[in-house]
Amino acid sequence: MDEHQSVLSEEVIVGLAIEPSGFYVDATFGRGGHSGLILKNLGPEGRLLAVDQDPAAKVAAQREPFSNDSRFIFKSASFADLQGLLMELGWLGKVSGLLLDLGVSSPQLDDPARGFSFRHSGPLDMRMNPSRGQTAAQWLNHAQENQIVQVLQEYGEERFARRIAREIVAARRNKPFTETLELAEVIANAVPFREPNKHPATRSFQAIRIFINQELTALQTCLSQCLSILKIGGRLAVISFHSLEDGIVKQFIQEQARGDAPDKLPLTEAQIVRRLRIINRLIKPSAAEIDKNPRARSARLRIAEKMA
Repeated sequence: MDEHQSVLSEEVIVGLAIEPSGFYVDATFGRGGHSGLILKNLGPEGRLLAVDQDPAAKVAAQREPFSNDSRFIFKSASFADLQGLLMELGWLGKVSGLLLDLGVSSPQLDDPARGFSFRHSGPLDMRMNPSRGQTAAQWLNHAQENQIVQVLQEYGEERFARRIAREIVAARRNKPFTETLELAEVIANAVPFREPNKHPATRSFQAIRIFINQELTALQTCLSQCLSILKIGGRLAVISFHSLEDGIVKQFIQEQARGDAPDKLPLTEAQIVRRLRIINRLIKPSAAEIDKNPRARSARLRIAEKMA
């Protein structure tokens, strides 16, 4: 699959309602699919900040068409650090649009060396930034069984979490985990039932990846900064691929759209401070996009606009 095949691209561009002279942030640059489309819609005065903690994303940002575009800035960082980056640029409260495309990208999945895939042999790493934190192997080889159960249940919604954790602990006594396929095989043997068209290790790999990278914590941190980042009328667009991610985004947007009014006080609409306006409750990929890119099938896009 083309590594630049970004999900819900047209819907993102429409939802961001791009102002030619506006300041925009692609907080999950990946290989630049969405960033390239944003730049095409910006005028000469517009600016785009792209952020990604993956070293491979930095390499992509140093190539054309980004390398020779004066409107483009790239920063190697987590989107949890956005507020500080924008303070340095003097963009705080001036951003017209912020995009988050969550989860792991296709190039990361397709590179066996990154350790995200249960279909390819590679080191059991799973770090978004390979220079920071513990690998999946380091954690799995030392975590207590109940800790593994908790991660698989909480982040993977895996109903066979206890069986899988028990088999992981038993297997590592004979040989510590080092490779992806070793783990995938242990999980597959532990799962008693097969879902159609779904590898039995799907939920477990997803859960371990989310835990290793603290993805949900980073998302919550980033969302808490959005209101200080965006200008009035600025748009927030978030693509998620996991129900827990989408739940966090949905709750944040709904809370900010509902405002601060206590439930039982009789206030007029004018007295309620609503910080966000919901533009679209939920956008899913079309059948045509899913047919072209099967990995898009679980994508969910939510868009909101800053009001105050």
